[in-house]
Parts: sequence; structure tokens; C-alpha cells
Amino acid sequence: MKKKLLSALLCAAMTVSMTACGLSAPEQTTSDAKTDTKTDAPADEKTDDTTEDKADDAAAPAGEAEVVLTFAEVNPLDTIVGQMDSAFKDKVEELSGGKIQIDLQASGVLGAEQDVLDSMLGGGGTIQMSRISAFALTNYGGQKSSLLSVPFTFVNREHFWKFAESDLAEEILMEPHENGTGVRGLFYGEEGFRHFFTVKEVADMEDLSGMKIRVSNDPIMNGLVEGLGASPTVVSFGELYSALQTGVVDAAEQPIANYKSNAFQEVAPNLILDGHTLGAVQVIITDQAWDSLTEEQQGWITEASEYASNFCHEISEKAENEVLEELKGQGVNVVEVSDITKWQEACKKVIEDSTKDNAELYQKIVDMK
Repeated sequence: MKKKLLSALLCAAMTVSMTACGLSAPEQTTSDAKTDTKTDAPADEKTDDTTEDKADDAAAPAGEAEVVLTFAEVNPLDTIVGQMDSAFKDKVEELSGGKIQIDLQASGVLGAEQDVLDSMLGGGGTIQMSRISAFALTNYGGQKSSLLSVPFTFVNREHFWKFAESDLAEEILMEPHENGTGVRGLFYGEEGFRHFFTVKEVADMEDLSGMKIRVSNDPIMNGLVEGLGASPTVVSFGELYSALQTGVVDAAEQPIANYKSNAFQEVAPNLILDGHTLGAVQVIITDQAWDSLTEEQQGWITEASEYASNFCHEISEKAENEVLEELKGQGVNVVEVSDITKWQEACKKVIEDSTKDNAELYQKIVDMK
């Protein structure tokens, strides 16, 4: 009894001492989409308990793993790309028998795409892998990758996947490595076609004119928004929810699954299905991390990459359609676009400007349909 009493007194004393010194217990990472501190590729999220549990599992200690690769994802794990990331993680750990652990950090807890890339390319060594948008490497020597985000390049999903399985796709994946940027692509995925969503009700393309539309300072997206007669407005993804809520911007664009997972329908309940670009993505790894792996370990990563890419191909369309039906059931004003001709015409200048330096390569991509 005396020992128990002494132990309790010591614990109380330690608590008082920590408080007096200004110490506190470490804060737990959260993924609530509506907080202003959210970081991301354009603002993500609201997750359910299942997603949060998965995120906790992803951050589990390495245990007996010989290699731990930290993997940054700006979106929640319940999105298409989040599920793809999880499939990759699970397959790597299965193939390696736990010798390689993928420490999957989702919901932008490691920063927005640009922050993550700066960290990876800066040689800090704290982030080895990331899932990024195809255009993200444009400012880091990935000019060929930017062709994948040119408006109306892919006529449908199968067009994209024909490209993703081609030799040309491999060439583009390896472009940053060949340029000495310090990263290399492992595999492709896609998160569905991207659409505009707005605070005020819209019925057609002309209704976007004059609006402040959120962009991530990507030249192609800037040109697209300007072609629609709107004003491109740079807002970090982590601040997008509040920017829509407070009127800093009137609209933004995202794939359908990301739109729902980040709860954007709560503040911008109008979705116009223009499908201006397919959300092509890449998973990349630093050259430093890749070169540190044995040939056998690289083989496991390569096999898991193929598996995860195929997984994304299998689930993306079905998952997107299910989310769209849920949004309609929630009362979101979903506007169908039956003829994209005028949208394409509005984007003509940015398409020409963005492809002129790689016109032959771009035409090869277009002709794969």
C-alpha cells in the first residue's frame, strides 16, 4: 500500500513539474478536413473512423523492419489514390515479409505537394516517397509530365491506361531522374476526371466567368481558368475549405472522390461535370532511397508498383460512380455537360502554349486513344 501511495505521489509531482516547465504530451495528428491547418494538394478532408484507424496503422512503429520508407499523401486514405497507396504499402510489406515497411502518412500531415517535393529534392531524407499530381514536377525538370494535365488530352480512362502501360509512360516516369532532379517515378495511377465546383449555383460554362477560382499556381491551370473568363487565385490546398467558406474564392476543381472526402460539398454544393483533365498521378521515390535498396528489395518495390497501378485501374471508375451517387443523394447540384466543344475551344490557347515545346510527344499521347 505504501509503495502504491509513493508511486501516485511521484506521478503527481512529475505532472506538476512538467506543467511548470511548459511541457505537454505530444499532439496527435488529425485529419479533420475543416480545420484551417489542413495541408495538401488542393485542401483535403473529412475522414470516417475507418480511415482514421488506417492512418494510425500506417504510422505504426517499424518493429523489425530492415527498411522504412516514409510515404507522403496529401489526400485522405478513403480517396481513390489513398486506397491505391494502401494497396502498394500492403503489397510491399507482404512481398518483403515485413523487411520493408511503408510508413504511409496521409491527409497532408507532411505538407502540401510542393512542400513534400521540396523536402524530397532538398536531400533532407525524412520523406522517401510520395504520390503526386502529374503536373507537380513541372517546376522541377519534369516538363514531359506536364503534358498529362493538358486539358482534354485523354478522351476517357482507357485512353489514359493505354498510355500508362506504354514505353512512353516509362520514359516520362524516368524524366526527373535523367535530368538529375533526384527522384524517379515508380508507377502511374489516376483519381478520376477533374471538375469545377462552386459556391453559387451554376448551369453552364458561362456561369464561371468572373469567378475567383482556386489554383495551385500551375501555369496550365492558370491558363485554363483564364480561358474560361475567370480569375485564377492561388490558395494552398490546406486552406481551400475555409477559402470557399469565407469567399476568398468562389470555386475550385478536384476529382469527384476528393471533392467528397474533403467535404467541399458543405461549402460549395454545385458540381459541374466538365471533366477538363484526368487526374493523372505518379508515385515517386528519391534516387537516394532507391539506390540504398538491394536488388531484391528493388524487385519487391517494382512488383508492388505494378500491383498498385492495376488496383487503381480496377477500382477508380466504380469508386467514382458510387461517390457521385452519394453526392446526388446528399442534394449536391450536379450539372451534366453533354457537349464539351465550347470548353475545348475556350482552352485552345493554353493547350497550344503548353504543348508547343513537346508537340510531337504530345501528339503520340493523343493518338493512343
